[in-house]
Amino acid sequence: MDYEPREIERTWQTRWAERGRYEADPDDGEATFVTVPYPYPSGGMHIGHARTYTVPDVYARYRRLQGDTVLFPIAWHVTGTPIIGAVNRLQEGEPEQLSVLRDTYGVPKDELSDLETPMGFARYFIENHYKANMKALGLSIDWRREFTTNDERYSKFITWQYETLKDRGLLEKGLHPVKYCTNEENPVTTHDLLEGEEAEFQEYSLIKFETEDAVMPMATLRPETVYGVTNAFVRPDGTYVRATVDGEPWIVSQDAVEKLRLQERAVTVEETFAGDRLVGATVTNPVTDDEVVILPADFVDPDNATGVVMSVPAHSPDDWVALEAVKSDTERLREYDIDPETVAAIEPRSIIEVEDYGAYPARDAVEAFDIDGQDDPALEDATQEVYNREFHAGRLKEMYDEYAGSVVEDVRDELKADFESRGDFDSMYEFSEEVVCRCGGDVEVAKQETWFLRYNDEAWEAKTRRVVDEMDAIPENTRDQFYHTIGWLNEWPCIRNYGLGTRLPWDDDFVIEPLSDSTIYMAYYTIAHRIGDVPVEQLTREFFDALFYGEDAVEDPPERALDLREEWDYWYPVDYRCSGNDLISNHLTFYLYHHAELFDEPDWPQGVAIMGMGLLEGEKMSSSKGHVVLPSEAIDEYGADTVRFFLLNSAEPWQDYDWRAEEVQSTQDQLAGFWRRAQEVIDLDAPAERPDLRRIDRWLLSKLQATIRDVTGSLEEFSTRHASQDAFYQLEEHLRWYRKRAELDRPGATWTRQEVLRARLRMLAPVIPFMTNELHEQLDGVPVEDAGWPEPDPELESDRVELEEELVEGLADDVRDIVDVTETDPDRIQVFTAADWKHTVFEEVVETGPDVGAVMGSVMQYDGLRERGDAVNDLVQSLVADVRERSDEERQALRKIDETDVYESAAGFLAREFDATVDVVPEDETDEEKAESAEPFRPAILLS
Repeated sequence: MDYEPREIERTWQTRWAERGRYEADPDDGEATFVTVPYPYPSGGMHIGHARTYTVPDVYARYRRLQGDTVLFPIAWHVTGTPIIGAVNRLQEGEPEQLSVLRDTYGVPKDELSDLETPMGFARYFIENHYKANMKALGLSIDWRREFTTNDERYSKFITWQYETLKDRGLLEKGLHPVKYCTNEENPVTTHDLLEGEEAEFQEYSLIKFETEDAVMPMATLRPETVYGVTNAFVRPDGTYVRATVDGEPWIVSQDAVEKLRLQERAVTVEETFAGDRLVGATVTNPVTDDEVVILPADFVDPDNATGVVMSVPAHSPDDWVALEAVKSDTERLREYDIDPETVAAIEPRSIIEVEDYGAYPARDAVEAFDIDGQDDPALEDATQEVYNREFHAGRLKEMYDEYAGSVVEDVRDELKADFESRGDFDSMYEFSEEVVCRCGGDVEVAKQETWFLRYNDEAWEAKTRRVVDEMDAIPENTRDQFYHTIGWLNEWPCIRNYGLGTRLPWDDDFVIEPLSDSTIYMAYYTIAHRIGDVPVEQLTREFFDALFYGEDAVEDPPERALDLREEWDYWYPVDYRCSGNDLISNHLTFYLYHHAELFDEPDWPQGVAIMGMGLLEGEKMSSSKGHVVLPSEAIDEYGADTVRFFLLNSAEPWQDYDWRAEEVQSTQDQLAGFWRRAQEVIDLDAPAERPDLRRIDRWLLSKLQATIRDVTGSLEEFSTRHASQDAFYQLEEHLRWYRKRAELDRPGATWTRQEVLRARLRMLAPVIPFMTNELHEQLDGVPVEDAGWPEPDPELESDRVELEEELVEGLADDVRDIVDVTETDPDRIQVFTAADWKHTVFEEVVETGPDVGAVMGSVMQYDGLRERGDAVNDLVQSLVADVRERSDEERQALRKIDETDVYESAAGFLAREFDATVDVVPEDETDEEKAESAEPFRPAILLS
C-alpha cells in the first residue's frame, strides 16, 4: 500500500468527527485539562499558528494514551478593535488590506462583501481558516465547547468576574497613562497594534531650562545627569512652538503639543517657528544656574518627547560623538553666527564615578567600541553599556551635596522627586519606540480617567507569586520572567471607549479590553457546551457565585449552577497552558493574577509551557508582506503529519524554529520511508507469542525499553523534539544496525520487529496521529489511540546485552577504520582478545575505582603482575580512563561479559560485512606480536 497522506488523513478526520472522538465528559478517569490562547480571527491562520496549537495537542494525545480523560478546547477572541479596524480598511478599499485578504489569505473577490461586518469578518476566518486548518492538522479539540467572546452568556461570565474584582477593591478609577490611538480616539492594547507591540511607557524627566521669558523643557531618562549638561541640541529644520502649558510659557516641538494635551496638559499654541531660530541661543540650567548654548543637530527627532535634547558628553557616548561632530563642523556653526572657538571650548563635566572608567566614561566607551561616527551601529551598544554600569555601580560626585557618594540606582527616584518639588523638573510619558495601531493611526501615551486593575496590590501580588512558586514552568528559566513581570506591573487600564466585547457592568459606555477579558475564560470552557440552555437573564452574579464557589456562597443557589459546578470541579485546575514567550509580560501573568484572586489554591494553574517564535526561510513571518505559509497549502503539499512532525521536531517548543521548504520536503521523504518499512513489518508472518530470542533480539528490545522511558520523560516535559528524535531517528538507527546483524526470517526476529513497530507507533502517535493510527490498525486491528501508551518491560532490559552489542559495533567500526586508512581489502581478519592477566587488572580497576595510585597498590599484590612492571602501569592508566566514563551499572555488567564468546558469535556477521574470514584468538593462544596490544574490551586487529 503506497503512502498517500491526504487520503489517509481525510479518512481519519471523518472517523474522528463522526464518532465525536475528542468530546470529553467527566468520568472516573484522571482529568487532564490543557489550553492554548484562543485565536484572534482578524486575519487568516499561518504556519506559526499551526505550531502554537499543535504543541498542546501533542500533550493532550499523550495523556489520553496514558489513560487520562483529556479536555482540549478552543474558542474565538473577537474583543476589541482589530477586527473593526480590518473591516474599516476593507470598506475603504485600502490596497494593502485588499492584497492581504485576496493574495495572502485567498479570499475570493465575490466573498469580500461577506467580510464587511465585524462578525462576518471574524466568522469567515474562523470557519475557512482556523477551524478548517485545525481539523486538517488533526487537533484533538472538543468542538462542542467553542464560543466567541461577544456571546451573550460569555459576557455574563465576564460581568461576574469584574463585579467580583470591583467588590474586592481590585478595580479603581483614576488618571492613568494608556496607549491611545489618535485616529480612533480610543485606548488600545498590545493586540491592537500593528507596530511597536513591545514598546513600553517611559516616564521622561523634563529639566526646565530657562530662557529670558520662557521655559525650554528638555526630556531625559537620566535626571541624575543634570549637573553634567554642557549644551543642548535642536533640529534646525524642525518645527517648534511657543505655547502656554498649564499657565507657564514653554518652548517645545510642534509634535510635542498633542502629546502634552493627551497627557492632561492645558496647551495653547501662541507662535510657530523653525528650529534654526533657537540655534545659538543660550538657556540656563535650573539646578546649576549655568548657561549652555543650543547647537544644531540633525539627529534630534522633534517627534520624541519635547524635541529638545540636553547634552551630557562625559557620560553619554551619543552626546560625546554628537558634540565632537558639531565642533568639527565649523562652517555650519558660522552659518548660525556661532563662534567655533566657543564651541571648541566646551569641556565635558565629570559627575559620576564608576570603576574601570576614567573621568569621562563616554569617551572611554567610544574608544573601546571603536566608534567612528554617529551612524556607527555600535554606538547604541556603547551607550547602553555606560548607562547600565553607571546606573548599577556609578557613584555621584561631590556636587550632588547630600546625594554625593550614593549609587545612582539607590537615589535616582529620590533625587528626581526632590528636584520636582523645587519646581526644577517636570515629567511626561513617551514610548520606547514608534507605535502604530492596526487601523494605521499613530499611538501616543495619553492620560485618561479610566478603570484599572490594581496589579500592584501587595496581597494580590503575593498570591500571584505563590502561583508562580508552585506551578510547573516549562522551560524552568521562564519562572524568573514571571517574577520580573509581577515586579514591574502596576495599574492596568482595563477598559476602552468602544469595540467588540463585554460592556463594563456599571458603566456601559465602556468595553472591557481584550487582555482583561481573557484571563479566566478557561473556566468557561468547562461549562460552555451546557450553559446554552440557561436563559441569559438567569446568569446573575449569584448564579456564577454558586457555580464557582458552591452552594454555601449564596442564600438560594440555583440548582442548574450546582449541576454545572460538578463539571467545572472535575476539570479544574488547568494542568497546562501553552503560550508564546511574548505573552509572559501581559496575558500569561494576568491569567495567574486572576486565578490567584478568584479561585482557591487547589484550583490555581498547575503549569505553563512557553513556545518560541517562527521564521520562514530565515526571516520573520509577515502577513502584511505576504511572507507566510498557509497551513492549508502546506498540508495539501506535504500532508498534515509531515507539517506536524517538522514543526515539533525541528526545535523544542520553547525554541524558535525556521520553516524551510527543503527541510520540510526531506521530512516528508523520511515519513514515506518509515511507511514503507512499516508495511514490510506488518506483512511479516510473526508468531503471536514471544518465541526464543537471540542476543541481537534482546539487544534491540532492551534499547526499546530505554527509548520508551526517554520518550515518556520528554513528553511529560513538553520536549517534543527530544521525544520524536528518540522514537523516530534513534530507534531507526538501532533498527538499521539490527537489520544488518540479524537473520530476519527467524520467528524471533519477526516477532521482535513487530513488537518494536507496535511500541514505536504508540510513541509517535501524539506527533503524527494519522499515519500511526492507520499503521497500528493494520498491525493489530485497532487504532493506536485505543492501544494505550507503551510501558517499559524490566525483563527485557539488560545492560550486559547492550554492552555486548556495543563491543561488536565498536569492533566493526575499528575494522572499517583500518580498512579505510590502509586502503586494503582483507581476506582474513584476526581479532585478538586480551590475556587473562589483563582482565585481572580490569577487575581491580572496577573493584578499587578509577584511582591509578589505588589500583596500582592493589595489583602489585599479585606476584604475576609485579614482574610485568611498566606494562601493568600503562594498562591501569588506560583502563582507568575508560572506566571513569562508565556508570557503575555498566562496569558491573562488563565484569560478566565473556569477550571472546561475544566476538566469536559475531564472526559470521563480520565475515559478511567485510567479505573475509574472521578468526577470534585469545592473546594467550598466539605468538602474533599484534596480540600484545589487546586490552580488555579493546581487541587488537590484524588484517591480511
